[in-house]
Amino acid sequence: MGHDEKNNEGEEHCEASKTKTTAKAATNEGHNDEHGHGHEHGGMLRQMSESSIYATDQDEEDEEGRKIELGPQYTLKEQFEKDKDDESLRRWKEQLLGSVDFNSVGETLEPEVKILSLAIRSPGRSDIFLPIPENGNPKGLWFTLKEGSRYSLKFTFQVHNNIVSGLKYTRTVWKTGMKVDSAKEMLGTFSPQAEPYTHELPEESTPSGIFARGSYSARSKFVDDDNKCYLEINYTFDIRKDWQSA
Repeated sequence: MGHDEKNNEGEEHCEASKTKTTAKAATNEGHNDEHGHGHEHGGMLRQMSESSIYATDQDEEDEEGRKIELGPQYTLKEQFEKDKDDESLRRWKEQLLGSVDFNSVGETLEPEVKILSLAIRSPGRSDIFLPIPENGNPKGLWFTLKEGSRYSLKFTFQVHNNIVSGLKYTRTVWKTGMKVDSAKEMLGTFSPQAEPYTHELPEESTPSGIFARGSYSARSKFVDDDNKCYLEINYTFDIRKDWQSA
């Protein structure tokens, strides 16, 4: 939730990064069948290679203003009933949906994603658990990172009602009013289930030096392919010489 030292140099980066999600019935892209549908077996630890995309201000504006026509939307029950005669497609849907209780999801078209927990992890240190305020705006300083340290963001979330497609995490960071970092990480597509998903973003490093230390403001969002926002957090954090004492 901070930013990488390289971004302070004004360079644009698009590096391969590793992302992992764990859940009993995780539904990201894995191997493809003859219909071109990616799917994973439930209960597996998934590691997929994604690209961290560092966007410009104009990229953000274009994306927010862009409407993608995805065609008609169906309830989860309707999606499962479609193309029942296609054996291969039926098997893929069963694998994708896992042990979904159709009686519990009802006839709701819109998926619901609830972020349950957020934590910052750093090697050799206890996790820093971040409280999630109801209004998305933590009061005061949300957390402190040590300069030159390695860290990653870990979170759990739950999906209800319908499949959420193209869930992604975005982050923008400013210092003294100037944008110093912007990143987007694709998380994947997930079916509703009772058990929460757990996801950890690729490890990053905080910048170091006198010009890197200080206070930052940031905005993090969880959005899907329809640009529906499930959580937006506006917060401040510090980069200091050392970790904040407990």
